[in-house]
Amino acid sequence: MNAIFLMLAGLGAMALGYFVYSKFIAEKIFRLDPAFRTPAHEFEDGVDYVPTNKFVLWGHHFTSVAGAAPIVGPAIAVIWGWVPAFLWVTLGTIFFAGVHDAGAIWASNRNKARSVGALTGDVVGARARSIFMIVIFLVLLMVNAVFAVVIAGLLTQFQTAVIPVWGAIVVALIIGQLIYRRIIGLLTVSVVGVIALYALIWVGPAMPLALPELFLGLTDRAQWIILLFVYAAIASLLPVWMLLQPRDYINGLQLFVGLALLYGAVIISAPEVVAPAFNTDVPEGTPSLIPLLFVTIACGAISGFHGLVSSGTTSKQLNKEPDLRFVGYFGAIGEGSLALAAIIAATAGFATLADWQGVYDAFGKGGVAAFVQGGANILSNGLGFNIELSQTILTVMAVLFAGTTMDTGLRLQRYIFQEWGSIYNLGWMQKAAPATLLAVGSCLLLAFGAGGDGSGGLLIWPLFGTTNQLLAGLTLLVITVMLARLKRPVYYTLLPLVFVLVMTVLALLIQLKGFYDQGNWFLFGLDLVVLVAAILVALECGSTLARLRQGATERVEDEG
Repeated sequence: MNAIFLMLAGLGAMALGYFVYSKFIAEKIFRLDPAFRTPAHEFEDGVDYVPTNKFVLWGHHFTSVAGAAPIVGPAIAVIWGWVPAFLWVTLGTIFFAGVHDAGAIWASNRNKARSVGALTGDVVGARARSIFMIVIFLVLLMVNAVFAVVIAGLLTQFQTAVIPVWGAIVVALIIGQLIYRRIIGLLTVSVVGVIALYALIWVGPAMPLALPELFLGLTDRAQWIILLFVYAAIASLLPVWMLLQPRDYINGLQLFVGLALLYGAVIISAPEVVAPAFNTDVPEGTPSLIPLLFVTIACGAISGFHGLVSSGTTSKQLNKEPDLRFVGYFGAIGEGSLALAAIIAATAGFATLADWQGVYDAFGKGGVAAFVQGGANILSNGLGFNIELSQTILTVMAVLFAGTTMDTGLRLQRYIFQEWGSIYNLGWMQKAAPATLLAVGSCLLLAFGAGGDGSGGLLIWPLFGTTNQLLAGLTLLVITVMLARLKRPVYYTLLPLVFVLVMTVLALLIQLKGFYDQGNWFLFGLDLVVLVAAILVALECGSTLARLRQGATERVEDEG
């Protein structure tokens, strides 16, 4: 199988999904109204609520939801073969992720930009809201703590990426001023910003930087983790237009340039996919394809974290309601195209099947390393770039996306503490600074609570896939209930949510048995908590849907 076929088939199907399916969903299901006054205008404060150009907002949303996950998940899941990964990424993007992401923005936009967890109280009930908020907190805790470890590891391993990664923050600050002050047009800003980013990438290999291997008893990786959280705390308190929006926007453009380079190299070099279509000789210890494929590949198909971004920050910046189709659904298309690139790099970027098997010798192998290694080979063969520069381009791409997700994740966690303060009448917790300190403190407690290297978040990472997909299912439940109350068709969200919840609960049960067999009682207990939470919220939402259906039936009978 030639990789060109995978590229054309995947991108073609996603394009069709955007131009046809998303248009149907926007017009017939969500019924987007250009006259609706969005919360960005209603509560405009210049900090969190800022009406934003849809292209800039798309950049913020897309890079916030992308992170490293659409690279890691697909590049691990190809161990089952490239066909299952390809089908789930392509179909999941069109029928699951796009509807989920756009739907979460729509639901929040119609409820004063409240997070999907907070508005659950109005849509479903207070008990469901309380459980939902705990699940959301766990997901954000995992994302922030673990992405810090991932970024720190990449900065330690690839020292040529340090200048481009941190230099991008300076570029974003300048671009934010240029856009917000309307000093020069968006097109000019975009071109200058992309040129500046790639100039930094070119400088990176010539000026590698590293922190001291040991400082004040902290390893270089632990030092990076602390620096990342200090940066993320500052970024979460700054107005969104100053750093978050421009950083995400320019990173979104940078990704598309990177994808254009990678896909262009695929067309020129026409690499063969050396990985098997269906791997019947998986390494010992590899779990079953069903249901684990659907929690291993989350971002790139459907991910609960997207609902948090959609309802947490994106909905607060939506200028006009119809913009959410481009921002939300096309944002999912962008992430799907990144996941597709990860599949191609991890299956066609190796010379032989034996080379591929050497990397995928156990479940969990591959990931970012396979993407960087395989993608660098494709860039080198197709465009003639040297390997070091190719690796730097792809490493910076992965780190910048992980960084933007961490920026947004910490801001979202701050919102969660503020919403808890509002729910329980704790005035001090509703303020930005104390809520940010609580968010950073909880992440650092997890990161350093199990040792001094800051990798404590990895302890609960095995549960991220299932908890994250549970969150996606619960978000679809809330959207479905809202549609049912408005007497609109629910099948386009109901069918995806049933599939996601069934696969997630099965995966939780499999993991539960695995943790029991290993005697890992900490993860066993946490898995049990998440499983019970899933069942309780699903029952609450199910009973709400049943009441709505019964009420509709009674009205029809009365009218008859």
